[in-house]
Amino acid sequence: MSRIDPVARSSLGTYEALIDQVESSMGYLPNDLLALGHWPELLPAVGGLVQTVLGSGELDPGLKRLIGVITSNTQGCQYCKAHAGHAATELGLPMAKIEAVYEFESSPLFTDAERSALRLAWHGALQPNAVTDNDMAEAKQHFSDREIVEIVSAIALYGFLNRLNSTLATELEPKPTAFLESLTGD
Repeated sequence: MSRIDPVARSSLGTYEALIDQVESSMGYLPNDLLALGHWPELLPAVGGLVQTVLGSGELDPGLKRLIGVITSNTQGCQYCKAHAGHAATELGLPMAKIEAVYEFESSPLFTDAERSALRLAWHGALQPNAVTDNDMAEAKQHFSDREIVEIVSAIALYGFLNRLNSTLATELEPKPTAFLESLTGD
């Protein structure tokens, strides 16, 4: 059960267009949006950040969601892990790849470039200084500086979302719950 009650959607009339856009793009209304409704001025800022980090750029959007799965799992945030994994399936990533994401170092389903990005996500989520110069040098073999900034921005975004949703114990919605339950071993 959530530690704070979400606000009623009807109380956020000023932000109805943003709420409609989020609900349309995700296929459901995320409970964390309604929790953020207690500070409604934050909604467009967070919405813009999420849209920019996950919805634009040069880096593959599916890889950004796998970064979210790794980061969220490392931080123990089931809410964000489920959201990122569900979004990855919506982007067409095979379930086998999502299920194997924690074995990215050895699984043949991942390229060397993906391994390097997921290693940055794992190390970056552990603590900021866990990313080594070697991790970054390897990433630079596969990604442009802009793409590396996109990777690190995805790690940082999920770090914010992980802390928000874990601290508030945001209740998981039915679609991402079904995704989480479909994972083997979870």
